[in-house]
Amino acid sequence: MDLNSDLGEGFGIWKLGDDAALLGVITSANVACGFHAGDPRTMRQVCEEAARNGVRIGAQVSYRDLAGFGRRFIDADPIELADEVLYQIGALDACARAAGTEVVYVKPHGALYNATVHHEKQAEAVVNGTKAFKDLPILGLPGSQLLRKAEAAGLRPVQEAFADRGYTPHGTLVPRSEPNALLTSTAQIIERASRLQNGEIVAVDGTIIKTSAESLCVHGDTPGAVEHAKAVKAALKTVKAFV
Repeated sequence: MDLNSDLGEGFGIWKLGDDAALLGVITSANVACGFHAGDPRTMRQVCEEAARNGVRIGAQVSYRDLAGFGRRFIDADPIELADEVLYQIGALDACARAAGTEVVYVKPHGALYNATVHHEKQAEAVVNGTKAFKDLPILGLPGSQLLRKAEAAGLRPVQEAFADRGYTPHGTLVPRSEPNALLTSTAQIIERASRLQNGEIVAVDGTIIKTSAESLCVHGDTPGAVEHAKAVKAALKTVKAFV
């Protein structure tokens, strides 16, 4: 299974997470592109470190919402949203190419990720913005409109699961404003990774959700993220980038 994490989420003098340490563990890096977090220097530094570690780079595209860290829904015009997705991928790809590598997939961040589970127009906008750049794989929640639209457009849909997030019985993520949204203990996170190898996720009410996720995310801003990522990597039978 692929192991991914959200990186480059600092801005200016503000730092968030230990990017360098996580890049020694993960196989895919979802790099902030400046809209919810990140800036040109941060983006380039993360790309350089990812290239040194042989970690693949993905564009973590977002609403234009630095103040809200991209975690607030925006009723964006689909045409404008597609252009902003294209802009973000292009900016990150320039940094990646300067480091001798390139952007090889796309993953929405935060509220945009959650919106594209059900919001057809915004899901289509993310796909259109991606396709305008290049036919890149898109990571998303299994059963989401995002992955349906990606597949319909000829892009590779990659089903993703989360090691450190709570799930509703419907297979969606528990909103961060609600109890049990985050798994904080290493034991819980290891159990999630172990169950995923059998195609299962346990929801907050005990419901067993069947999944065929190819990529597992450990959030870079979760407390203890590096230790969690190391534990997950040790627990998984095989860790390799999705094809």
